[in-house]
Amino acid sequence: MQASIACSPHTDGVVKFRITSPIQNHTILARTKSPSQCSLGYNKFQSQPLSTTPTPKFPRIHSSNVGPLQCGISSNGYSADGSRRRSFREWVEVVGEALSTAFPLWVTVGCVLGLVKPSSFNWVTPKLSIVGLTIIMLGMGMTLTLDDLRGALAMPKEVISGFLLQYSVMPISGFLISKLLNLPSHYAAGLILVACCPGGTASNIVTYLARGNVALSVIMTAASTLSAVIMTPFLTAKLAGKYVAVDAAGLLNSTLQVVLFPVLAGAFLNQYFQPLVKIVSPLMPPLAVATVAILCGNAIAQSSSAILMSGGQVILASSLLHASGFFFGYVLARILGLDVSSSRTVSIEVGMQNSVLGVVLAAKHFGDPLTTVPCAVSSVCHSIFGSILAGFWRRTVPAEMKD
Repeated sequence: MQASIACSPHTDGVVKFRITSPIQNHTILARTKSPSQCSLGYNKFQSQPLSTTPTPKFPRIHSSNVGPLQCGISSNGYSADGSRRRSFREWVEVVGEALSTAFPLWVTVGCVLGLVKPSSFNWVTPKLSIVGLTIIMLGMGMTLTLDDLRGALAMPKEVISGFLLQYSVMPISGFLISKLLNLPSHYAAGLILVACCPGGTASNIVTYLARGNVALSVIMTAASTLSAVIMTPFLTAKLAGKYVAVDAAGLLNSTLQVVLFPVLAGAFLNQYFQPLVKIVSPLMPPLAVATVAILCGNAIAQSSSAILMSGGQVILASSLLHASGFFFGYVLARILGLDVSSSRTVSIEVGMQNSVLGVVLAAKHFGDPLTTVPCAVSSVCHSIFGSILAGFWRRTVPAEMKD
């Protein structure tokens, strides 16, 4: 005896199965997430013909004892009343997402604490900072595969566009802002110097949190850092009238240790050790947020007295510099025809400089210690602006990433 089966979508991800036979007429609700699962469930019911006589294998179903069925999904993880129970991993992901979305808040807290109570960051040593950044870059690498990195290398348009914007938008903005605000020579030199620096490792972390193209971000950071050996001294000499020598070997060594090697190691783990990556990956976004907040607070703590002495002039100049970088980086990238994900990446790479390098170069090559102040303030401004953008962009996934 044949039975007719109808499968139709219902509200809240529920699908109705109506099974009609000469002796039974039932409606069964089954939860599903896609039409394909509806077909799956339909075929499953259809492949089990109803007998004309009730048997233990096919007992008569009463509406009073029919609970929510899973269509194409295991019923594990659901309680008796049909409500879904979260696993420990899912709770970690939910909490991590909430902490990551509040990225601007944690960075602001770290900066205020560094300004008001610098001693709070006495425990942050240079070696500890490098270890923290290395772990974060390893975690970001775990979101990639070796194919992703090869794909980023095969994006010459994006890499070249980012490089040109990095060394045009920021240096020109630094020069014009210093003239517009009529900054004293020591502050102007420091602002132009940091504007001529390459992208920093924090840009990779912010790109990761902003759902940008992390592989492209890593390649762009490496490209701008390696070329900084020539570009930073040349642009600083032209725009600030000061020549600075860049330690090429030291800069290359730092980039390899903190950026390239950890990312490659993470991508390797993701390619060949996915069970391990699945355990660790939910912890990485909140860990990245905590690391950036601590590093920003530490940067402020190191120069808190000089920042308080300088008043609002340097803060305004640094804020305008990085706002210009983020804004024109994104707009010009879109004008050049880059997709949304790549444009976000370019915006972050252009807007976030290697301020630590700026502090080191200013202290080493400029006679006035106040030259380091714009570089220190810069690290805070770009982190706050970047975290705000990351919090905003994290809410939406670019169409190309969905595909």
